[in-house]
Amino acid sequence: MNKIRLGVIGTGSIGKNHARVLSELKDVEFAAIYDTDTATAQEMARRFNSKAVDSLEEFAGLVDAATIATPTPTHFKIASTLLQRGIHVLVEKPITENTADARALSKLAHDQGLVLQVGHIERFNPVLSALEGKLNRPRFIESHRLSPYPSRSTEIGVVLDLMIHDLEIILHLVRSPLKSVDAVGVPVLSRGEDIANARLRFENGCVANITVSRISPEKMRKIRVFQEDGYLSLDYQAQEGFMYRLAGENEPESSLFKKLLAAKDHAVVSQFAGKRIVREPVEILKGEPLHRELSAFVECARAGSTPKVSGYEATAALELALEITRQIEESNRKV
Repeated sequence: MNKIRLGVIGTGSIGKNHARVLSELKDVEFAAIYDTDTATAQEMARRFNSKAVDSLEEFAGLVDAATIATPTPTHFKIASTLLQRGIHVLVEKPITENTADARALSKLAHDQGLVLQVGHIERFNPVLSALEGKLNRPRFIESHRLSPYPSRSTEIGVVLDLMIHDLEIILHLVRSPLKSVDAVGVPVLSRGEDIANARLRFENGCVANITVSRISPEKMRKIRVFQEDGYLSLDYQAQEGFMYRLAGENEPESSLFKKLLAAKDHAVVSQFAGKRIVREPVEILKGEPLHRELSAFVECARAGSTPKVSGYEATAALELALEITRQIEESNRKV
């Protein structure tokens, strides 16, 4: 198998993690690092056994595929330049600043026959794979994504910084046209909103309630999905979760207690309104989402296959995030 030549553009906190993971992947040549901060690029090149280059042109001549971890306003120009040079691209989320550029980038990749993957990393969290395995028809989804104030991405609001992860996931899970959106949010430490809530209603009847904050003293990344046979409560950060369901009328007590004894985190059987409620741990094969994401990108680039989150899925999430941001800005102007 020929080694694919990979490179990273951007040496901030996300780019450094990209470089670390790419240096660990098998059958990959970590060929180049580019950033206008040449000192940091050179230090990373030494640490991860790569080459720091002085220009995007030089970078493009050394790689077959690249990851872009630069500020959002630069995404379109860098990604389009690389795609025009025949290079597969993974660009961090949000894909671009606006949907016109996002659509143009997606079309360019399609026309060039190249992979354009967007860094919605939670799609590679093992928690989501576990959720998809137990999902049938979601009726109500509740998600919380909280974090302390960041040292990066403060040029955009919390909707484009954090909520966009959950928007992309929910659009993927529900797979129904959106009926309505209601959003609120306030700035606290930034020009844009630092805390926000959105309620999405879909044509199939599903409702999603999403809360995000980047001014929280604690980190939290959780999702709960309610469906006809019970509900799932999952923690992206801890990579663990539970399924709550009604015990079947013909499910023998001995079977339930065997599950209780066999479960690693112990299933729980409780009574509520005369019904038996079973709480069972969800089996999750833990792993680093970034490693899974970049490995998948390499395989897509090698095979020319469609990634989990292409430019089209990322554009839909961006369009929704921008509508939520618009509602928040309009509401705050009236105050």
